[in-house]
Amino acid sequence: MIRDEIFNELYENPVIMAVKDNKDLEKALETENRIVFILYGNIETIPQIVKKIKDKNKIAIVHEDLIEGLSSSYMANHFIKRYTEADGIITTRPQNASYAMKLGLFSVLRFFLLDSLSYISMKEVLKKVNCDCIEILPGIMPKITKKVAKRTSIPIVVGGLIKDKEDVIDNLNAGAIAISSSDYDVWKM
Repeated sequence: MIRDEIFNELYENPVIMAVKDNKDLEKALETENRIVFILYGNIETIPQIVKKIKDKNKIAIVHEDLIEGLSSSYMANHFIKRYTEADGIITTRPQNASYAMKLGLFSVLRFFLLDSLSYISMKEVLKKVNCDCIEILPGIMPKITKKVAKRTSIPIVVGGLIKDKEDVIDNLNAGAIAISSSDYDVWKM
């Protein structure tokens, strides 16, 4: 089952490579890490991007909200499932995260915690959401990571602005299971 494989990989190596362009993709394909968050592309290119990742025996998780040409509806999940070999999706839409799981896709629900209002909103969503894990951005707030980890049993990934080993370790110690980053140096940690 893909969920078990992804979680096993995260526990073995808690650094996720986030790629935002072809240069990042090429670098990720040469790196030992296996999980790749795809943060770019369009409906024409995403099948080829995913295929390159899968051909290197890596796990491909597509941020469907960032793929040009996909709408915000749950049908984006259908497109990704049918026309790519992706293992999962990332979305900011709780209903899409739940629906992706029904389709057998690994589901990551992303939250941007910019202020106390967004934190309160996230707490309400977590009471009723159905997803494999959540991602919190920015990832330079281990105190918030710790608070969120106390409130939910959903595994947590943190990402955004993570630049050094201290950021990684602090968040893992605060309860995150993994870190996502587009920084090549972080990929090597």
